[in-house]
Amino acid sequence: MIRMAMGKGGAFLALLLLPLFVSGVSATTTFTFMNRCGYPVWAGTLPNFGSLPLSETGFKLDQGSSFSLQAPTGWSGRLWGRTGCTGADGSFKCKTADCGSNRVSCDGTGAVPPVTLFEFTLDGSNGLDTYDASLEYGYNVPISIRPQGGTGSCANSACAADINALCPADLKVTGDGGETISCKSACVAFNTDEYCCRGVYEPRGACKPSDYANQFKNACPTAYSYAHDDETSAFTCKAPEYLLTYCP
Repeated sequence: MIRMAMGKGGAFLALLLLPLFVSGVSATTTFTFMNRCGYPVWAGTLPNFGSLPLSETGFKLDQGSSFSLQAPTGWSGRLWGRTGCTGADGSFKCKTADCGSNRVSCDGTGAVPPVTLFEFTLDGSNGLDTYDASLEYGYNVPISIRPQGGTGSCANSACAADINALCPADLKVTGDGGETISCKSACVAFNTDEYCCRGVYEPRGACKPSDYANQFKNACPTAYSYAHDDETSAFTCKAPEYLLTYCP
């Protein structure tokens, strides 16, 4: 422990040391959300167990707008976009990826699949962040993750394709007019151990991509197409900021 001396010298030393203590507890990573879709998107955020909620758990992004959030050291969780949302707080609903809170804020509840996910674990192995764009729970809006600077491989991860236009009939979710508004993954649609990589299919190497997952992978090569798609879909970087784009 450093014992501070009294008087002007001690006060000066304290001022010199203060930034060291402050920087040690205030390191953050910036998530900047950008909406390039031709319609509004309502972002949602959910921490994993052991991480604190971000300062906003849900907010609206009009076409062309952006918004930034700070994530603390070691944060992990999921972020996504909701579409077709209507109503005021208390009766707020979204046609895709609704979080069921009846509010713009998701308040600790996750998205109802199908949903395209941004997934992050900050400050993990060797101090690197791990991130991915995921179709494990289906697709509702195209997304991309682009590190802004940083060290490491720092590759972009994305599903920029219109999966709704490619969605097999047995995975489609349709709107009131019969249009496809989202696309389930095989796990979400059929909920079997084989499609969800559970039970005897849980060990690495035991769960192979289905034809449905291969369709997702062909359309979005850098996104998770199913639960065990780590090799070509999980990326690492140590960046001060990540640009999360809807409709890249």
